[in-house]
Parts: sequence; structure tokens; C-alpha cells
Amino acid sequence: MRWKGRRESTNVEDRRGISAGKGLLGGGMGLLIVIGLVMCMGGDPTPLIQNIDLGALGGQDAPLNPRQEEQAQFIAVVLADTEDVWKVLFRQMGRTYVEPKLVLFSGRVTSACGFASAAMGPFYCPGDGKVYVDLSFFDQLERRFNAPGDFAQAYVLMHEIGHHVQNLLGVSEKVTRLQQRGSRAQANELSVRLELQADFYAGVVAHHAQRTKGILEPGDIEEAIRAAEAIGDDTLQRQTQGRVVPDSFTHGTSAQRMAWFMRGYRTGDPSAGNTFDDALFRSVTPR
Repeated sequence: MRWKGRRESTNVEDRRGISAGKGLLGGGMGLLIVIGLVMCMGGDPTPLIQNIDLGALGGQDAPLNPRQEEQAQFIAVVLADTEDVWKVLFRQMGRTYVEPKLVLFSGRVTSACGFASAAMGPFYCPGDGKVYVDLSFFDQLERRFNAPGDFAQAYVLMHEIGHHVQNLLGVSEKVTRLQQRGSRAQANELSVRLELQADFYAGVVAHHAQRTKGILEPGDIEEAIRAAEAIGDDTLQRQTQGRVVPDSFTHGTSAQRMAWFMRGYRTGDPSAGNTFDDALFRSVTPR
């Protein structure tokens, strides 16, 4: 991916080297588990943590990994690309794009959605409108998931920004309401469709960034496809438990994730990504 020397976003909040407080880690694990369950079900965990003094959770400085400094610059450039693309697309919709903050952290972090560890991977918190990234995840993406390459990393970030877009458009709130009224299986299905739409939006960003800035190099799209394949529910379940349980899917199969990313990349049209439309869902999504 061609990224060096291009604009870096100023919406990066660097918390690396600052550990989350040990008090929450030791005495708040029950709360953490509850918050995690609420988030997995699409609920809003804010009421569970609104009385926690997040400012009091700051810990001691930890040494930074110098090898990740270039990655941090890269992430800031990719974030700038998403800002440039979505500003234009929202303007075309008659809306105003509100830029999210991206928080870099190491190890553990607190957010409006509660306490999280690097093991969760990158995530978006609708409570504060921020994306949280521990750069060590990208090492895992390469080594554990066999999905190397800078554009594989860019795809992951574009996907998380896709959740921010869903939040701004009111899609996330609507899905949460439906999940609260439905069964566990229905909630999982809605979660899958939400995640696949974020994959689609990642493809939309790649389409427009390539058209306006020529960011892609040979093999970049293949890198994103490998990443999407590596983190599909069926692939991960097969690797971790030796069997696939479709009713428990929350992000979509490898084939689904690849297909929706490519639809976004080919069309560049945000309106073509209604993953909640059954007819379109079946036509795009491999079964």
C-alpha cells in the first residue's frame, strides 16, 4: 500500500505505555465479564460503568515498542483516508460525517464500553465514538492468522470505522433494539449482518481511496481477502474447537466476509450494502 508521505489524521489518541488500573483488573473481573456479554448481545453497557471513575484508572508508564512506531504512522494515514472518503460520501447523502477518535493502547484499556484487553482485538465503542487498537494485534494477524501485509491491517481498521458509520446512520441502534426483542439465534444473525456491512463499508473506502489517491499496490486486495478469510467464524471455530456451529456465528463465514468486502470494493456505493435485505443478502452471500 502506498502510504508514506501522505496525510496523517490528527484524531489519534496515543495511550500506549499507560496501563489500566490494577483495581479494575483484580476487583472488577465480574463486571468485565458482564460488560462483555452485554456487548456481544448488542446491548449498551454504559449504565454498568457510568459510576466508574475512569480517570482514576491510569497506571504506570510502560516502555513502548519502537518497532510499532511506523505502524502507528501507518494507522494514522489509513484513518485519514477513511475521513476523506466518508466526508464526501456523507455530504452526498446530505449528512455531516463526524470523525471518530482512534485510541492506540498497549495491553489493557478503559473506554465508555468498559475495560478491555488486547486479546479482544481492535474494537469500536459506540458509547464514546472511538476505535481502540493495540498494535500487537497486527503481529497476531500475520503470525497466528497467516494474513500478512499492510493492506490486511488497513482492512481491519476500515472495518472498525465501518461500525462508526453504522452508529452515525442509526443502524447500530436499530439492530440493538431488534436483538433485545429476539432470541439468541436471531441476535446472532443480526450481529452477522452488522459485521458484514462493516466489511462492505471497508471495501467502499478501499474503492474511493484507490480512485482518488491511487493507494493500492499489486497484491493489496489479496491481502485484505486473506485477512477476511482468516477471521471468518467458520474458520476460527474449525481451528479452535474442531467443528463449526453456524447458529453461534456473530461475524459471518470466511466466504461471506470476502464476498461483502469485494462488493463494497467493486461498487463503491454505500447504498448497495444493505446486508439486512434478505434478497440482496442471499444474492451476495455464499451459502
